[in-house]
Amino acid sequence: MARIKIDLPRKFPFTANIPVRITDINFGGHVGNDTILSIVHESRAQFFTHCGYTELDFAGAGTIMSDVAIEYKNQTYYGDTILASVAVGEITKVAFDLFYKLEKRSAEGKLIPVAFAKTWMVCYDYDQKKVTAIPEKAIEKIKGL
Repeated sequence: MARIKIDLPRKFPFTANIPVRITDINFGGHVGNDTILSIVHESRAQFFTHCGYTELDFAGAGTIMSDVAIEYKNQTYYGDTILASVAVGEITKVAFDLFYKLEKRSAEGKLIPVAFAKTWMVCYDYDQKKVTAIPEKAIEKIKGL
């Protein structure tokens, strides 16, 4: 199987600072892969909040993550702060890509990549339990970033 390679967009209009907690550390002494996915989820929640939405109220529709890809770059440790940047990619009638660039600063202040990720977010009507169209208001908002 070929390795995952995520081609990141050039512009990331949103960044959240997410501290690494002691509970994020695995038996290897570094942040575990499950925590990287949790950081992706937290950064997405903060991105939605920044846009004035939540994952359950995206201008009237819900969202659900249909798939995720993560490309690990470097280890990160307790005490680090992850700079989690989010950008919108392809948008269809019912779904859209979100890209994530997770970085940390070295002791010298240089940005070091930790992981890159991509999720496919589908608009979903939780009451009717079916896929629904992305509200136009939401498309305008995320395209305008």
